Amino acid sequence: MRDPAAVLASAAVIEREHKLSLLLELGALLAQEVDLDALLGDIGSRVARAMRAERATVFVVDAATGDLRARIADLPDVPELHLARGIGIAGWVAESGEVLNLIDAARDPRHFAGVDRATGFTTRTLLSVPVRDGRRATRGVLQVLNKHGGPFSHEDETFLQALANQVALALDRTTLRPAEGTARGVQVRGLFNHIVGSSPAVRGVYEQVTRAAAVDATVLLRGETGAGKGLFARAIHANSRRRAGPFVTVDCTTLPDALVESELFGHEKGSFTGADRRVLGKVDAADGGTLFLDEVGELTPAVQARLLRFLQDHAFERVGGRSTIKVNVRVLTATHRDLAALVADGRFRQDLFYRLRVVEITVPPLRDRGGDEVIALAEHFLEVFTRRYGRPGLRLSPASGLALRAHDWPGNVRELEHTIERAVVLSPDELITAEHLGLPVRRGPALEAPASVRAEGVLLPLGLSLAEVEARYVEATMRACGNNLSQAARVLGVGRNTLRRKAPKA
Repeated sequence: MRDPAAVLASAAVIEREHKLSLLLELGALLAQEVDLDALLGDIGSRVARAMRAERATVFVVDAATGDLRARIADLPDVPELHLARGIGIAGWVAESGEVLNLIDAARDPRHFAGVDRATGFTTRTLLSVPVRDGRRATRGVLQVLNKHGGPFSHEDETFLQALANQVALALDRTTLRPAEGTARGVQVRGLFNHIVGSSPAVRGVYEQVTRAAAVDATVLLRGETGAGKGLFARAIHANSRRRAGPFVTVDCTTLPDALVESELFGHEKGSFTGADRRVLGKVDAADGGTLFLDEVGELTPAVQARLLRFLQDHAFERVGGRSTIKVNVRVLTATHRDLAALVADGRFRQDLFYRLRVVEITVPPLRDRGGDEVIALAEHFLEVFTRRYGRPGLRLSPASGLALRAHDWPGNVRELEHTIERAVVLSPDELITAEHLGLPVRRGPALEAPASVRAEGVLLPLGLSLAEVEARYVEATMRACGNNLSQAARVLGVGRNTLRRKAPKA
């Protein structure tokens, strides 16, 4: 019979090995371009296994409301939790910034039983640590529940805090990234963490994407070039049951006609001149995951026929091959073309068109998303490129904000991204002016800047008191920023509360 002490010692060694392995795995994950929802769910599963816990949850703090939001690993019926500020043990940890290790969580007055009721779970032991960035600002909470074999140890506390530091790095790589100087929390700008947007037009797309992610049907994403169809396709994959599988993209506009079939389905050795070995195609690579065909309207009739057969049978032959290969692949497609018109002209197969548009989602152009969304996206790209090019402190002037709102963005989000990147590179000082954007000058009453903010300034007559000068400048800045308090505060270099006191009352 084995010595119980030896058994415990062996289990401890194995647990330490699992923890070390997890730290190395997370380091590799963070080196990649990751989808935050998928990453947090993956972290939860791995943390629970490494710490011999029944469950692990990663909460993020919404900077605007203070609420906590969480993706729950291995619980598809309740994929997301919301907790009001300060509610529950996670809320207490987020507010206090302290580690909490409880032997009997249900008896603690800070425990919120509503979470257990929502998840059908019974919490016994609990370890909860804050997720803090390099400036010690709280961004979220990492929590593990019900350790097998007893309470969580002091070593568990140290290890979980190390993991929380890794989670903070993960948050810093997404659009949830906090703005410079944000005291706590992260910026929850949209339902999907690589997509900035909260306008009614985009919220409608979010709802459709959520429904599409829940099923395995073929999806056709329609919209203008640069509108972000690829991001929404990735969001469908990342929120589907295939999220652990590959996401393989094929840009149909970049493939020569002679190579399209080989690129998609692969080829056998000797199938054509130069085919000196067997090559697997994108369909093979997507097995178990999602295949995204961007600009599917560019496919030739011959490839359309092969794609139709593949969608019907989930089977194909490689170019030059005879054996039929079965794969488990979901297909998402996108196009800026009017496929119905192409069908009417005989340039696109009608049966393939119907097969592709089982679910059809139209992504709105940027001009239909509103000026506030243009500014939100511009600020997001400004954060990205100031970090990339090492230019902290850059900000948009009120007049540049007006120019961004006035432009109709024929190139959509992609054009805006390139515009902000160019401005970050070309701006000689910390203020990005309208001329640094390089946008065409447009005239007309609807696009005319208010007189008080033309020429990057405010026209102020002599004789005003200092208080009146300040009041007029604040009012002009608020107008230039579309009455967006957060943006105006950043332009003026003051806090929101300070600006709220100084802003003119309606």
